[in-house]
Amino acid sequence: MDQPSVTQYACLPFRERADGSIEVMLITSRGTRRWVIPKGWPMKGRKPHASAAREALEEAGLVGEVGKVPIGSYGYGKRLKSGEVVPCQVDVFPLKVRSQRKRWPEKGQRSLRWFDPAQAAEAVDEPELRDVIQKAKSLLSRVGSAHVGDGSRS
Repeated sequence: MDQPSVTQYACLPFRERADGSIEVMLITSRGTRRWVIPKGWPMKGRKPHASAAREALEEAGLVGEVGKVPIGSYGYGKRLKSGEVVPCQVDVFPLKVRSQRKRWPEKGQRSLRWFDPAQAAEAVDEPELRDVIQKAKSLLSRVGSAHVGDGSRS
């Protein structure tokens, strides 16, 4: 019997380098140490993009402007503590990183690294996430100089 998939929200953190190129940040999962993006369950009282931004803060200490519209989605199997694997569909929001805090809840529990988007796409295991990162490269290049979030100034 197939289970319906549950929704999670994620951020694809990115920054623009001095030469105008884009980098994206990947983090490692706590269990398998695979390269992934910050993601998590919906949060009561928070809109999807705000839940995604909160995950980026908790998992990587990242602060920035989050887009309100997903740039893609991907599916994966989330292994629960019970050992059960739950099918998840993850909506991905762009996060233009402004800064990283010195301390955050999951600091020391994960590795973090900035990647060229092509390298990031190769580093992740999930084929659909790879596609989101590859497609996002051109979108993020356009978004890099535009405002992603709520119109606040840089």
